[in-house]
Amino acid sequence: MEVFQKKVQHLLELADVRINGSRSFDIQVHNETLFQRLFAEGSLGLGESYMEKWWDCNNLEELFYRIVRAELNRRIKPLRESLTLLKATILNLQKPSRAFLIGEHHYDIGDDLYQAMLDKRMIYSCAYWKDTRSLDKAQEQKLDLIFQKLGLQKGMRVLDVGCGWGGALKYAAEKYGVTGVGVTVSANQARSAAHNCRDLPIEIRLQDYRDVNGQFDRIWSIGMIEHVGVKNYRTFMRVMRELLKPDGFFLLHTIGGNRSVFKSDPWIGKYIFPNSMIPSLRQLSLAWERIFVLEDLHNIGTNYTKTLRQWHRNVERNGAKLSEKYNERFFRMWRYYLLSCAGVFRARNLNVWQIVLSPNGIPGGYVPVRW
Repeated sequence: MEVFQKKVQHLLELADVRINGSRSFDIQVHNETLFQRLFAEGSLGLGESYMEKWWDCNNLEELFYRIVRAELNRRIKPLRESLTLLKATILNLQKPSRAFLIGEHHYDIGDDLYQAMLDKRMIYSCAYWKDTRSLDKAQEQKLDLIFQKLGLQKGMRVLDVGCGWGGALKYAAEKYGVTGVGVTVSANQARSAAHNCRDLPIEIRLQDYRDVNGQFDRIWSIGMIEHVGVKNYRTFMRVMRELLKPDGFFLLHTIGGNRSVFKSDPWIGKYIFPNSMIPSLRQLSLAWERIFVLEDLHNIGTNYTKTLRQWHRNVERNGAKLSEKYNERFFRMWRYYLLSCAGVFRARNLNVWQIVLSPNGIPGGYVPVRW
């Protein structure tokens, strides 16, 4: 046991983190079996042991910022993770028969949690914090940024791929005068989105992106391709091209990684987003090659840390009410999810890209929208 503790202590020293130290980002160990478990299970063991109260940290965001900046996450590679990678390489974990799994696991757990956590429109993606401290305003600014990049005009027919609770479509219809379709693989989201857009010219479908039909002036997808999987990126781009009119735009808003991977983080994959994976620019550009022309690429990823912090504050603020349904283990899981991700984005290990694509290239060029 002492050998494993010394190894962990040596690694943490590279990130200036101490075991049972006095600083907010030092870890407090309650079960010394933790050290052996980390080498056996890696990321999965770290997250599960936190859920099980084997250790604590008063500032999880800072801890993960330091871990990622020191690249400690790349220094422990247990056998289990190699087997997971092999499975992801051989199998298509996001094939059509598995498309609705993420909806059932993550988005169907109940609107009460997301209503407490998110803004009034329930936009579950990175906000845009330009000259505001309000989450509602920051999400509205993100939507306006997207819709101005797309050049939305009254009367256009649009498609929202991964429409969530319908907040983006509702805002687009009310402010920009568009009509359109939203698709989601969450039955709960589909019901809520249909209710939220009931008085607008919006159709909500419980449908996989591969089954969508129709023609659209503009298409956007916000925080959905993270569930598509690298084996399906090419199919995804072909489908978007078939659905888009020749003079249209497609905007892809996605979390993006600095290097190509083929699976999700083991803990995130088990507890938060099953069968998800973060794309790289290389993977995406190969997927749209000879299908789309790249018009614009904008990295707004530094906004995500502040978004995740606000989501965490909202959950904590509503903890008493939510505790009627969710137990302490769930709250520790959710806190770990939000604050570890905040640290990873702050460390610039992950980004958020807004990518504008056109079928044939815009004559004279595309004029980028920046605030």
